[in-house]
Amino acid sequence: MTKINTPRFPYFNRELSWLAFNRRVLEQAESEEYPVLERMKFLAFVSSNLDEFFEIRVAGVLQQVKSGRIERGPDGLGPKELLRRIQSVCKRLVADTYDCWDQKIVPGLKESNVHFCGYDALTRNEKKWVETYFEEQIFPVLTPLAIDPAHPFPQLANKALYILASIDDPETRIIESLMAIIPIPRVLPRIIKVGVARRGKPDVYIFLSDIVQRFIARLFPGYRVSSAVPFRITRNSDLYIDEEEVENLLRKIEEELMNMQKGAAVRLEIAKGADPALLQELLDAIHLTPDNVYTIDGPLNLFRLMSAYDLIERPDLKFPHHTPFHPKELENTERIFDVIAAKDILLHHPFDSFQPFVDFLNQAATDPNVFAIKQTLYRTSGDSPIIKALMEASRRGKQVTVLVEIKARFDEANNIQWARQLEDVGVHVVYGLVGLKTHCKSCMVVRREGSTLRRYVHLGTGNYNPKTARLYTDLSFFTTREAITQEVAGLFNTLTGFALTPSFKKLLVAPFTLHSNIQKYIRAETRNARAGKQARIIVQTNSLVDQETIDNLYRASQAGVKIDLIIRGICNLVPNVKGVSENIRVRSILGRYLEHSRIFYFENSSSNQPHIFAGSADWMPRNFYRRIEAVFPIEEPEHRERVMAILETYLKDTQHARLLRANGAYNSVTPKKGTYSVSAQSFFVKQAEAKRDAQMKELEEDGKREPIPKATIDAKLLNQPS
Repeated sequence: MTKINTPRFPYFNRELSWLAFNRRVLEQAESEEYPVLERMKFLAFVSSNLDEFFEIRVAGVLQQVKSGRIERGPDGLGPKELLRRIQSVCKRLVADTYDCWDQKIVPGLKESNVHFCGYDALTRNEKKWVETYFEEQIFPVLTPLAIDPAHPFPQLANKALYILASIDDPETRIIESLMAIIPIPRVLPRIIKVGVARRGKPDVYIFLSDIVQRFIARLFPGYRVSSAVPFRITRNSDLYIDEEEVENLLRKIEEELMNMQKGAAVRLEIAKGADPALLQELLDAIHLTPDNVYTIDGPLNLFRLMSAYDLIERPDLKFPHHTPFHPKELENTERIFDVIAAKDILLHHPFDSFQPFVDFLNQAATDPNVFAIKQTLYRTSGDSPIIKALMEASRRGKQVTVLVEIKARFDEANNIQWARQLEDVGVHVVYGLVGLKTHCKSCMVVRREGSTLRRYVHLGTGNYNPKTARLYTDLSFFTTREAITQEVAGLFNTLTGFALTPSFKKLLVAPFTLHSNIQKYIRAETRNARAGKQARIIVQTNSLVDQETIDNLYRASQAGVKIDLIIRGICNLVPNVKGVSENIRVRSILGRYLEHSRIFYFENSSSNQPHIFAGSADWMPRNFYRRIEAVFPIEEPEHRERVMAILETYLKDTQHARLLRANGAYNSVTPKKGTYSVSAQSFFVKQAEAKRDAQMKELEEDGKREPIPKATIDAKLLNQPS
């Protein structure tokens, strides 16, 4: 194998690459292109992303530092240096996040008559209303905790809101600075709409912590409160379970979920103005150093702004409503099996509706000819129609088997709840293979048709979650083709039974065949380029981390393969390095919708038939080796044309795309002179609306009018300004 002529560590650091992604999310909040409430939501995402980053990734780095191990990643950074860089980048990111809130979002909301105010900025009537609200709704559920020799330091829950108060007895000459901690119950709303109308009728909102700070002295009658500041602790939230040693995985995960609230502290967020002595006492109690302190100038936990997004009923400050396109052939739910049997169906969410899958499962639940349903569930929504359909199918006597991944990070409790509900009505619930997460998105329905049984299969790139299907871009695929449905049946048998070496020819399944086949296709492009043939690779995925895959992409680039990588988040590959990766372009696209599709294209000029795949797997070691993933081929000419059009549209994006440079910076894409700025997501929305309009006109004219050719619609839309 040819040796790569590269620097010793031609990789970006995974953690720093992730922080660069979160910086791009912050840029969405800063962008005046979006409505102000959407910008506020992006700001909430920044906060939520950082929470998860500290709970999992920073927690792991801190463990390495404490253990004394000096393990360097492919980028060459040791844990101590990496931790130092993480803290430096995070503190700047946090400062810029709150600057965005204070200097851009709050003024922008105020211009639209939506006011976020501190207590001192309220009118007299508003202050009176807030005081009454405190007395009636907040004060009764607060429990102040004194910290002294008689009252040991309490166990502080992960990400819970607390107030740190410094109090002293005014009757004594010595300022005692006694510590008290006030837990703020999770049942209390963090953002409150003030119930008094101002002149001009603006909406006025105040943070719960502001109210508690203002009236906290009422919790300590006779004492003086010299300072009171909100704080929250982030703890290590990774699950540590040896599945081979656990008899009851469900019960063990429930126990670990309780223990996660007591995991080692990794971050302290605290508002400015804390008593220095009490702050040090708090740090000592939770075993953190000042390096782990993030002093906040503003409301803690901006993820709470998500509740304000729903609370503020101002459609004019949000994205215009988009109704997904619903193909007319799938509208008659009673014929949905006939339609799928006649031809494969490919949908692009959220531009195409997710409802056809819900209809497919509902019809399977009630159809007397359906004998069995098999389904994987990684994440789903509250009050899920998917769960309801599976339960209804079981009640009707069908054999229903559901692979519930109870180790889906941060959804463990929800998935345990779904598992128990399903088991209560007779669904056979299993939890996959030991040591592997079931991350594939697969559903199979077995239906009797005449004297034979036919399998109907759905495969996707996204979770079976109707709510996120309106927010994430994903592909959905329905088929009855035996070559694929037989392998999906084998996949389910592998998940529910025993299979050391399952055989897959059409599907690429991790951890069995996915990684080796991806490397095979990359190497084939490399050989074609060296032979002077056309060679191209296009990949759209969330993350690119796997080192062997990156090395093979470097080799392909050196051979002359043109490589376009659309990587939303983490990318360890360094593009545009002379002699190494100068033929590789990496772009990240963030927009109204979360880019979530995984699509892989290989030119395959040797046989004039490109390999095109879509599926559930990112290009990371965990997806290749530690998860069950399913990647399916796109083979129908119509579908191949559509998927290529999707990829090419993303590569034309000049509005939301950011190009990754060799120095780690992400730069905006400048449209070529004389061309319009293109937003891929806006184009897909307009495309869906045009198809819906054309479909409605056809219905209105009762089939007399020829439909508008799709190619005409696409060409017209791409030449319009976004």
